[in-house]
Amino acid sequence: MKKYLYIHLLLSLFLLTTGCSDKFLEEKRDLGAVNEDVFIDPVLGQAYIDYVYGLFLPANNQTGFMQTNTASENGSYNTVFTQTTDELAGETDFNKEWANISYVNNHANKYFGQRMGTSISNNTWTRLRQINLFLTEVDKYDMDEAPKNLLKGQMYFWRAWQYFELVRLYGGVPLVLEPQNPAVGDIEKNATPRSSTAETITQICADLDQAIALLPGKWDNANWGRITSGAAAAVKGRVLLTYASPLFNPNDDVERWQAAYDANMEAKALLEQNGFGLYQEGNLANGEAWGNMWFKEEGNPEAIIVFSFNNLAKGGNFAKNSGWEQAIRPKEINGEGSVSPTKQIVESFPMKDGKAINDASSAYAYDANKFYKNRDPRFYKSFAYNGAIWPYGGNDNFKLWTYSWRRDNGSAYLPTETRGANTSGIYVRKASNLGASNAINNFEQSGTDFMEFRFAELVLNIAECAVGINKLNEGLEGLTEIRARAGVENNDGAYGLAAVAGDRNKLFKAILDERKIEFAYEGKRFYDLRRWMLFDNATGMNTRLGIPVLNGTRRTGYRITVKDDAGEYFGAVDPLRASDDGNVPVIDRNASDYPAGIETYEEYLDYLYDHYFVVDERDDLDRTNVSPQWTFKWYPEYYYFGIHQNVLETSPYLEQTKGWNSISGAGTFDPLQ
Repeated sequence: MKKYLYIHLLLSLFLLTTGCSDKFLEEKRDLGAVNEDVFIDPVLGQAYIDYVYGLFLPANNQTGFMQTNTASENGSYNTVFTQTTDELAGETDFNKEWANISYVNNHANKYFGQRMGTSISNNTWTRLRQINLFLTEVDKYDMDEAPKNLLKGQMYFWRAWQYFELVRLYGGVPLVLEPQNPAVGDIEKNATPRSSTAETITQICADLDQAIALLPGKWDNANWGRITSGAAAAVKGRVLLTYASPLFNPNDDVERWQAAYDANMEAKALLEQNGFGLYQEGNLANGEAWGNMWFKEEGNPEAIIVFSFNNLAKGGNFAKNSGWEQAIRPKEINGEGSVSPTKQIVESFPMKDGKAINDASSAYAYDANKFYKNRDPRFYKSFAYNGAIWPYGGNDNFKLWTYSWRRDNGSAYLPTETRGANTSGIYVRKASNLGASNAINNFEQSGTDFMEFRFAELVLNIAECAVGINKLNEGLEGLTEIRARAGVENNDGAYGLAAVAGDRNKLFKAILDERKIEFAYEGKRFYDLRRWMLFDNATGMNTRLGIPVLNGTRRTGYRITVKDDAGEYFGAVDPLRASDDGNVPVIDRNASDYPAGIETYEEYLDYLYDHYFVVDERDDLDRTNVSPQWTFKWYPEYYYFGIHQNVLETSPYLEQTKGWNSISGAGTFDPLQ
């Protein structure tokens, strides 16, 4: 599992720090100079660009899954925004109660950055400075046009990427398109006010157009993972979709939807010309293709933008291991067991005919005590539940058990997971490598990539835009294309979605619900809820679409307990495991002889759930040590974040966002302009 791009990044960093006589950044405190060789020699120029890639991508032993860097000021990846959704529980700065909304509090998201200092650090404005420095200087030298254009195309992309990350959080931001000198004493010389949201979007699209024009449709395998023209086009589609969404388009301007539709269709054509499309290798009927897509590297048609990792030995110079496998695997087999999905996200997955679990028209009756039965094939590729077989390298038949019991009626629950249970009684197994080994560094030596932008997102982006411009049949076609690849049954001619055909609001809801399933734990949910303003129904959007409000709720999990013929089991030992003398208090979960009429393990597991397991809701994932009871608290001001005190105190020329206070009083910047 050699990941070429990351090897290039490390080699580039090595060149920059050791192979260049004066280093790529000269030893000048004002950072005002750069070794001119990087603007002449394409190899050193690529080293510079690869350094910039490294500023944006997750570091060694991190992961792009469910993590973003847009809730921090230093480029570090974390799960804060995922915990501010229905995917994970936990208190964050953006879901707890505050005495007041203020720019001095941490809910004024710090990703806006900080005033650029004289040291080299990984934050918003130093990333932009490195990009601007290259784009401003490279045309002054004599590098050949062909390699220079490839380098410039990548840098235009990353500048657009950075500005999009800002605009979808704050609205318009300062457009700094030339490198500023942080050592200049006159604050006014570097003072750049916030541009309007419209101006910022226009600049982002202009940079992406440059990237599209300069970049290839695909790279050779040695450069697999680099940004392509199709990737730039797809991001342009994502940008314009965000701009067409209710967050920035409260009046439902159809021209915004049309621009987004056109951009996404252009991206689709460009990508398909270069071999991109939905990953199809494997049996579609049981979700095998959907589950396999994470493990195809060079030439993966699904991977429009990919964050690469490798499985080289931990600690080596070229190792960049993914932290995902270790994070999701149970502690019982030396994983961290740190990802606990909520009951709310699990219940979002439909039945295998595509109908919701509460839809009486489904061919499959939902049984809350056997919640794992007859579900969308993606369910089984996304979650590992009590009794599920979840192989790993060294045990092809590992069974996950997450039940509990009590010694007596008044005691705490004892988990069967002796090394420590996760909090929700069910595990995320999405993109889990079933051959991953815990023998070396406890699953840490994993090379599973993260696809930041999958072709499936492009399909759903087009579907959403199509509905936006009232091409309702086309919107439904995008949904059915996604469900067909996932292996959902097509019993109604629309993969379970016949009831939403022809209704614009129902189709918008269906698309958002499909994104919730398809992209679960891929870091997309927070932005979808926010761009559609679905946290609190302040705009009536939840009512309009029929989507539950997250504000005021608690995220919960599963508690699976054991009963015997007398009712709830109480005892000192695990009721389903044989002791050394062969005695089993209730029934052996590892029985070799099944009851009459049962022939397979799958049937035996159903038997255990029917007779010995009781599935209840577990309501201690969110805080329980406060009164009144803690509930999710979203403030409308978070739809357009304010600028934090750290920035405003050093950059007083910046307008604060409306709804937020500042040093000089109430905010005046309107993100809708």
